[in-house]
Amino acid sequence: MGLSKTERKLRIRRRIRKVSFGTEARPRLSVFRSNKEIYAQLIDDNKGVTLAAASSRDKDVDAKGTKTEVASTVGKAIAEKALKLGIETVAFDRGGNLYHGRVKSLAEGAREAGLKF
Repeated sequence: MGLSKTERKLRIRRRIRKVSFGTEARPRLSVFRSNKEIYAQLIDDNKGVTLAAASSRDKDVDAKGTKTEVASTVGKAIAEKALKLGIETVAFDRGGNLYHGRVKSLAEGAREAGLKF
C-alpha cells in the first residue's frame, strides 16, 4: 500500500531539508501553508534565528482576493523585507508542499520583487 498524504509530505520535507541550508548571507526562505493562511520566513540555520517573516495575517499584507493572489502578495512582502536587510539571494524551502498553486505564487511574487533563488 502507498504512503498516506501526510507521510508523503513528511518524506518530501526531509528530502528538501537535507540540501536546503540557510546562512546569514544566503538564508533559507521557508514556506508554511495551512488551509487558510500562508507564512514565509527567512531563517539563518547557523545561528538558528529568524531574520524576517511575512504572512497573510500581517496587517501590512493585503489579504483580499483568492488564496493564490494573497500568496503572491506575501511573497512580495517577504522580498521587500529581505532587500531592506541587504539579502538578495535565498535558498527556497517549500516545506514538503508541491511546487504549484499557492507555493508557486509566493515564489513568483518574491522573484518579481527582486529576490533571487
